[in-house]
Amino acid sequence: MSDLLPFFRAWVTDPRRVSAISPSSPALAQLITSEVVPGQGPVLELGPGTGVFTRELLKRGLPENDLTLIEAGPYFSRLLSDRHPDARILQMDATRLAKAGLYAPSTLATVISGLPLLSMKPRQIMGILTGTFGYLRDDGAFYQFTYGPRCPVPSAILGRLGLRATRIGTTVRNMPPSSVYKIERLQRARALQSA
Repeated sequence: MSDLLPFFRAWVTDPRRVSAISPSSPALAQLITSEVVPGQGPVLELGPGTGVFTRELLKRGLPENDLTLIEAGPYFSRLLSDRHPDARILQMDATRLAKAGLYAPSTLATVISGLPLLSMKPRQIMGILTGTFGYLRDDGAFYQFTYGPRCPVPSAILGRLGLRATRIGTTVRNMPPSSVYKIERLQRARALQSA
């Protein structure tokens, strides 16, 4: 079944929350999940929508019960619950992650984000990153895609949180073309460079 019609319907209902008129392409899903290694620990997906990235994670061999999906939209939350019964699916605002108690500190391996950071306020972005990096291990990473020409996390926020963003790739096989950024702790990035 195509996800185009349900996605478009959700966009018409709440364009600020959905922020795109169609789901991400398989090419973008492959790019944003390309560095995820099954068996390294739990994966948190933010804003999964219809589950394009979720399906790619499962194709890569990630067990469904290693996935936690955070989706604010009730329609997409129900859809994801039907499609992925063994994943933990929470209908909530990702800016409240720090107080949600989803994981013990430093246990999460990876975050995959489909959130529309370009349309969010800096305090919302700060809340999302503070929450997720509180759960991420020191070697964990946060992957974010964007339609824009640079990382959607402002450099002031990256600096304040001690993070670094690196573009891992771009695909023109998405509408619109998109880039993916890997955001990680600055001390981790420096350690890898000197090794």
